[in-house]
Amino acid sequence: MKSTKYLVKRGAVAGIIISMTFAVNAAETYKFGLIPQQGASKLSKVWTPLFQYLEEKTNYNFQFATARNIPTYEKRLMAGKYDFAYMSPYHYVQYQKLAGYNAFAKAKGKRLKGILVVHKDSPVNTLADLNNAELAFPSNAFAANRVPRAILNQSDVEYDPKFVASHDSVYRNVSKGRYPAGGGVMRTYRNTSPEYRNNLRILWTSDGYTPHAFAAHPRVPKSVVEDVQRAMLEMDRDPKGKAILKSIRLKGIEAGEDFEWDDVRALNIGS
Repeated sequence: MKSTKYLVKRGAVAGIIISMTFAVNAAETYKFGLIPQQGASKLSKVWTPLFQYLEEKTNYNFQFATARNIPTYEKRLMAGKYDFAYMSPYHYVQYQKLAGYNAFAKAKGKRLKGILVVHKDSPVNTLADLNNAELAFPSNAFAANRVPRAILNQSDVEYDPKFVASHDSVYRNVSKGRYPAGGGVMRTYRNTSPEYRNNLRILWTSDGYTPHAFAAHPRVPKSVVEDVQRAMLEMDRDPKGKAILKSIRLKGIEAGEDFEWDDVRALNIGS
């Protein structure tokens, strides 16, 4: 709930107007950081309805926050600049350890899976066949980059990673034969142009991993985190909340606990 403010003007004293501002029913304001996978204006447009919904249900204020790029976002997580944050599984396990963020919720019924794609006519049939190859990966991606690379490392496959701007860049380059294989996820693979997809086949699919985390900085009172969690968990039972979830491509939100990201920790991704 937004603060109600009254401006009181008193008479002139030596030609100076004295103004006093009083806040009535002022609510606490919490900064909610979002990973900058899209431009700030687009992120704000998509996520602001969620924050407005949470304000109505909790009577706290939420300030949208992001960063101009992922390295800056990571620095702000490290410094604890965000009270709440929505972060990738990789970021969560890193900044739970380094900055104390604690997960309290995640997407309902969702598991993240990475894939490796090759040209449809490629002779490559196993991960071992990629030994000593140059492979394409989208920069700063968890399931499409860090997961397949971790599995390749665990399989003792030597490879030279080449980082491109997007999932579509991976599919385009592999379909044109510029790289023998590259990383992606099923959603972007299905949505990429048929011009690329029709020249590809999926070589490998990862296990499912715990998805992005909604997490709170340890300075946020436990009661506040519980109020936010409760409001989020009830969204898919409310027509208005369900519509907001659909706009951010979530079927629902469920409780999350730190140990659930142990599958991500087991990848030993590192920094």
